[in-house]
Amino acid sequence: MSTTRGLDKSTITKAYARWAPVYDFVFGAVFERGRKASIAAAERIGGRILEVGVGTGISLPDYSRQNRLVGIDISEPMLRKAHARVRELKLDNVEVLSVMDVAHLGFPDDSFDVVVAQYVITAVPDPDAALDEFARVLKPGGEIILVNHISAESGMRRTVELQFAPIARRLGWRPEFEWARLQEWIDRNPRMRVIDRTPMPPLGHFSMMRFGKSA
Repeated sequence: MSTTRGLDKSTITKAYARWAPVYDFVFGAVFERGRKASIAAAERIGGRILEVGVGTGISLPDYSRQNRLVGIDISEPMLRKAHARVRELKLDNVEVLSVMDVAHLGFPDDSFDVVVAQYVITAVPDPDAALDEFARVLKPGGEIILVNHISAESGMRRTVELQFAPIARRLGWRPEFEWARLQEWIDRNPRMRVIDRTPMPPLGHFSMMRFGKSA
């Protein structure tokens, strides 16, 4: 099933409008290791990079100026902060920042060398449609790089995640998202393959996942 009950576009948009003023303060340090790891992985390929869920643009200054960056987000209040950051830091390698639905990307096929989505795939209504779009706009030989929470398959952490799920959806994401769901997507897409899956702090609750598109 591609969608998750209780997490729709309206819920997400409202949630991240509320998060916009405090997002960097609340999540900046918590997500820093994952952000920097995904940027380093993207820069091993370089070129034209799409950052999905660019948010306040907190990652943009960390990319090499040699790379060309395009950022999209569903939240206009978050993107206003990203635009201000680009102006303040004179990030002339940022081509454009746009409000856009990840399930309907407004780019031609094979547009990007890398697609980066940090802490995004559990915060969209239809993760499978989003992944299909990432693969569509990715050039052959390129990589999709995800950093995200992957839920436990059993045990106490699994129980806590399921109990917390209704609250998390109101805050704008789903805590129950198993690796099997990504593996099923890979199995349906013969041009895509898993390159790497690396646990990320804190406590390995997050993972960096790299998927390659065959040439």
